[in-house]
Amino acid sequence: MYERVRAMREDRDMTQAQIARLLHIHQTTYSDYELGNLNIPISILIQLADLYATSVDYLVGRTDVTAPYSHKKV
Repeated sequence: MYERVRAMREDRDMTQAQIARLLHIHQTTYSDYELGNLNIPISILIQLADLYATSVDYLVGRTDVTAPYSHKKV
């Protein structure tokens, strides 16, 4: 999971500090997420999936499909 999160950030030429600002967290916290020192909370995974236009399942390694799921309207 952590490798995918890092790869998605690097593919967009963004720094950890830039992502941390978007998530309203400290850069060191985000760094710990990428290093696997801290578990990434689901709320952060959802924000990352939205930011990278992918699914949480992709980020956590449950699928290799990068396309996001379509949102169903209730």
